[in-house]
Amino acid sequence: MSKTYQAIVIGAGPAGSSAALTMARAGLDVALVERGSFPGEKNMFGGVLHRLPALEKVFPDFWERAPLERHIIKKGVTFMTGDSSFNTTIEAGNFDKPPYNGYTIFRPRFDSWLAEEAVAAGAKLITRATVDEVLRKDGRVTGVSILGRSGQLNAPVVVAADGVLSFTAQKAGLRRPSFDPAQMAVGVKALIDMPREMIDERFGLVRDQGFANEFVGCTEGVRGGGFLYTNYDSLSVGLVFHLASLRTSGKTPYDLLNAFMEQPQMAKMVNGGRLQEYSAHLIPEGGYDMIPELVGDGIIVAGDAAAFCNATGLNLEGINLASQSGVIAGEAVVAAHRDKDFSKNGLSVYKKLLEESYVIKDLKLYRKAPHMLHNNRIYQEYPELMCSFMENIYKIEGAPKENITKLFLKSAKEKVGLGNLLADGFSAWRSL
Repeated sequence: MSKTYQAIVIGAGPAGSSAALTMARAGLDVALVERGSFPGEKNMFGGVLHRLPALEKVFPDFWERAPLERHIIKKGVTFMTGDSSFNTTIEAGNFDKPPYNGYTIFRPRFDSWLAEEAVAAGAKLITRATVDEVLRKDGRVTGVSILGRSGQLNAPVVVAADGVLSFTAQKAGLRRPSFDPAQMAVGVKALIDMPREMIDERFGLVRDQGFANEFVGCTEGVRGGGFLYTNYDSLSVGLVFHLASLRTSGKTPYDLLNAFMEQPQMAKMVNGGRLQEYSAHLIPEGGYDMIPELVGDGIIVAGDAAAFCNATGLNLEGINLASQSGVIAGEAVVAAHRDKDFSKNGLSVYKKLLEESYVIKDLKLYRKAPHMLHNNRIYQEYPELMCSFMENIYKIEGAPKENITKLFLKSAKEKVGLGNLLADGFSAWRSL
């Protein structure tokens, strides 16, 4: 049996549900297609949900309605070696006042809620539905067929928001059939149950306050880093690796994750918790240079499918960019229906609106950051430098102290090399 809609959205993640919600609120008949048994079932997220201007506009009371965990008041960065660590933490009073800077969330809960809002606005949610083929007529995308089901879904426009591998965009010819491992990362996460009172006491938190900590030097030389985020009564602990570096290393993600959690400093943080689950997820880390063709005749690409992920080494932003691009995609489809033009030219308002938004502006600003993060010294030599330098500062030996500048240059020469230090500093300045 065939069914016709005014728009079809593939993928009920933040980008897809935001697009479906925007179109449904404008009165369009929208199908929201999800391959999982429920939205968020197949999504892994270990990070922080940052401000979402697009959804705040749709929901003026978004931060009161959405299923959020803790608001982040503390942010830390830890440099680690095998038996040492150096930690820097900021605890800002402004982070403890609304509007909060960010929250921890659970993707299954958050994604399901956002999809339900789209359904409440009039969208039709179709679960357990994997796209088999993209349908075309006279070179224009006109719908999709669903694997294992007879019939097809028809619409004058399709929004591809089906994740980093986006088979929909691939089948429509908007992205290459294969991806470059140098532009991809893989995240692995352990969810650890821990009593709320224990989390509050261990990390110095009260009420609904949360802590977000990133780690460098914890990946045994593989390019990547670690994270720990506090939920209400659990910890999200994990690692993110550059895919090409991980493949070259011959190491497995879960072995590295287990080693990370057994490292002395980490072991103290997770002590007393109970492992609930492991999960893994591919992440587009190529930044601006990874963005595929965003618009075709009868199709728009949004969210991770469009590589809208900002990895700067300071933050990893994805959901906020996905939701913003989803809302903009929805607005572009509404405009296309008004103008009755679903051609590539008619849908190009999507690219124009993106260019005017922080999505493309931020990705352009940090365009060089992904290349900087391919520097292997960041993940081993620099953590060793920071830990060694701080250890020497605080070491008491009954002998005259060295000048701190000389002490740092001495450590830098030994661990990194002064030429490399200058080159890496210049590279970081250009990138950030």
